[in-house]
Amino acid sequence: MLKLIDVSVKYGRFQALNRVSIEVNKGELVVLLGANGSGKSTIFRTISGLTKPSEGEIYFNERKVGGSSPNQMVSQGVVQCPEGRKLFPQMSIEENLTMGAYVHRRNKSEVKKTMNDVYELFPILKDKKSDPAGSMSGGQQQMLAIGRALMAKPKILMLDEPSLGLAPLVVEQMFEIIQEINRNGTDVLLAEQNAHAALKVADRGYVIENGSIVLADDSEALFNNDEIRKAYIGA
Repeated sequence: MLKLIDVSVKYGRFQALNRVSIEVNKGELVVLLGANGSGKSTIFRTISGLTKPSEGEIYFNERKVGGSSPNQMVSQGVVQCPEGRKLFPQMSIEENLTMGAYVHRRNKSEVKKTMNDVYELFPILKDKKSDPAGSMSGGQQQMLAIGRALMAKPKILMLDEPSLGLAPLVVEQMFEIIQEINRNGTDVLLAEQNAHAALKVADRGYVIENGSIVLADDSEALFNNDEIRKAYIGA
């Protein structure tokens, strides 16, 4: 489905990513674990077409896509939900969702159907659809950010730190929803620092440090790895 082979990224003389190889297969929920500044967001930006790789190849559905524009990537079904949500706070919830469907804007009936699907997944968004996005709680704003990404009808959804700043109970609910999105047929690549919550729902995981993948395994093995538990789970 999605495959990065020896992808490197440089910002001037700074090596942001060093020969990174990861893949997300059909039906999988894969987590990318790493601290702030480890390279998670750079990987996402590179997949999305916002950052160009200096080396390596990116494949999506067995087609080379490295160097494609962000618009081309979204049109192919590669959609990112960015860290920090990046909502339009003065616009209503429904207007924010409509912005997510921009690439499909000509197919109004399909956009309406997708919006109804999002409202079914997040009933609170339907209840508050006329409210400004900035008036919502942090958890509700994260639901809106994910809902907006789903409006683009992703084949693979990349979620960058969806648990950031949320209360533990809300985090648990958020990951249950992410798991449901995956079960409904959308592949998921999840960048997270919250290893405890992420490994509960993921199939496999990668650990990134200083721009390099240092460990890759199934989620159970990562959860039981002493070094991972010390670094990310606190046990």
